[in-house]
Amino acid sequence: MESLIEDKALEVIRRHAVETFPEECCGALIEARGVIVEAFPLANTTSAGRVRRFRIDPAGYRQSEARARELDATLVGFYHSHPNAPARPSEYDLEHAWPTLSYVIISVNGGGPGDATVWRLRDDRSGFDEGELRWQTRS
Repeated sequence: MESLIEDKALEVIRRHAVETFPEECCGALIEARGVIVEAFPLANTTSAGRVRRFRIDPAGYRQSEARARELDATLVGFYHSHPNAPARPSEYDLEHAWPTLSYVIISVNGGGPGDATVWRLRDDRSGFDEGELRWQTRS
C-alpha cells in the first residue's frame, strides 16, 4: 500500500504534533484524486490521558466528513502522534482502529517531529500492515 500526501498536509501534521506535545494530537486525512490533500486537525477528546491516547468524538468525525465534502474529496483515514515513542501502532491503536482506513502516525521526540509512517488494519484485525508514505509538492 502506497499513500501519497501533499507536502502541505504533512507539514500540518508535523506542526499539530509539535503544538500538542507532550500530548497526542489527532486529525483526519482527506484525499482527492489518489493524494492526501489535507490533514484536518481535530480535538483529542479522550479522558484516558492524552499523553498516550487519542479519541475522535462523533462531532469530530462529522466535521471531517463535512470538510471532505467541501473539497469534493473523501475521508480516507486519520493521523495521530506518538510523543516520545516510535511511529508504530500501539495495542490501543489496534483495539480502536477501523477497517479500510489509513492511519498516519508521527513520532515526536523531545518536542521535535520525527518519522511519519502509514498503516492499514488487516481484515482479520490481527494487526496492521505498514505502507509507504510518499509526499509530493502540489504543482
